Amino acid sequence: MKTLLKFSTIFGVFLVLGCSPELTLQTYFVEHQEASGFMSVDIPMSFLNPDKIELSDVQEEAIDSIDKLNMLAYSLSDGTEEEFNAELAKVKTILKAEKYNDLMRGGNSTDGKLYIKYIGEDSEIDELIVFGFSQDNGFAIIRVLGDNMELSKILKLETVVDQFDTENANVEDFMKFLL
Repeated sequence: MKTLLKFSTIFGVFLVLGCSPELTLQTYFVEHQEASGFMSVDIPMSFLNPDKIELSDVQEEAIDSIDKLNMLAYSLSDGTEEEFNAELAKVKTILKAEKYNDLMRGGNSTDGKLYIKYIGEDSEIDELIVFGFSQDNGFAIIRVLGDNMELSKILKLETVVDQFDTENANVEDFMKFLL
């Protein structure tokens, strides 16, 4: 009986410690992907037809390291300002966690703000996050997921990103949703 009690106690402690009360970006995506006012799109990198673009070797390596994009947006035209502010606060709180490294910030309070963050090391990124919002339109979060993504190589894609086939990947619908 004592053995069973010890086992139950130890199991209970591991169960409590193993469950993280911290809301993650992934959990936020799952909980909101079908919620009212939100739109989500998951795009495997192959859907953007990167093979139809002339790429440098470094850009090719960057593309090969990306598996998919998860995109989630909240549109003010489909929701309320009160709900927008509540959801915006949740996302900002999530992204303040220590595991999210700052890469870049931009924008202003009139036109909107943009944050780019990442999880991992510069030479081995697990996730790149692009988060932008405006008080007029809403907000969008793009998670770039992959294996052994290198920050310096990913940044080299800036010059070719507008050449991806976004029409067939629902990216245009995603952008229209925000406007």
